Amino acid sequence: MFKRVENELELAMFNGIWTTVWNEKGFEFEFSEAFLERYVVVTEEGQYVGSIEIKPYAEESLINKIGPFLEHPLIQRELGHMAEIDKLAILSTFRGRYVTDLLSAIVHYAEMNQISYYAMLLEPVLMRALRISYHVPIQKVAGRVFYKGEDVIPSIVNAREVYTHKERYTWLVNPEHNVIKKYK
Repeated sequence: MFKRVENELELAMFNGIWTTVWNEKGFEFEFSEAFLERYVVVTEEGQYVGSIEIKPYAEESLINKIGPFLEHPLIQRELGHMAEIDKLAILSTFRGRYVTDLLSAIVHYAEMNQISYYAMLLEPVLMRALRISYHVPIQKVAGRVFYKGEDVIPSIVNAREVYTHKERYTWLVNPEHNVIKKYK
């Protein structure tokens, strides 16, 4: 289940997840000053296992130095309806099982905030999984680029396609049924 980061404990869990994964992969840490929303994925047992951060996208965004996003016609046309995905991470022992929760969180946010596209840097293996297993509409902006310790592919995710055709994406988690149980 996904939930918004709403307090200091959840923020600590969010930071613990992505920094653990970044450390495991040898990435440099980069804390964001500006963000639109942060989500965590929580198991039914109450374990925090995933994180994702949605950031504002602008011409000044750092991501534009890594890939030619601004040159892409979709971005030029939809600049006011763009956001950036960062800190997408799932703890290694939980990978594979909670990807749909992270994807559902970004689709839910996009639908609620009129976001058409997300700019993101995807690991090649993750990009392949998102395309093949989940049929996520992703477009490459450029080929592989070495960034912070690993190859990434600058990409655009068509969130509007997903939230306007939900019936095609059976993996979507309905936010109304996305209830976190309280544990004593």
